[in-house]
Amino acid sequence: MGVKHGRDYGDILVDFTRAVGRIPDSYLFFEMEPEEWRELPEESKQEVWEALAEDLFFALGDEPVIHVGSGVVIYDKEAHRINILAGDEDLESVSLI
Repeated sequence: MGVKHGRDYGDILVDFTRAVGRIPDSYLFFEMEPEEWRELPEESKQEVWEALAEDLFFALGDEPVIHVGSGVVIYDKEAHRINILAGDEDLESVSLI
């Protein structure tokens, strides 16, 4: 289903990909081992983060809070934002409008 948005999806995806890439252990979402992650070339890591951002974008429409490794991704419907947190620290927000 996905989340409601007014911005171009491609622009949102670029921002969201960068944001989920800031979660240090985001690879755990795909059940990867730390060794597997470290061995991946940077280009492959970018592809994993983009796939993660796409999966999360559509899942957040049904489940507004999703744990990703040590982080949390939250869809704030009223503010039209996706917030990405690591612990108590607000890492980044992605505007949907």
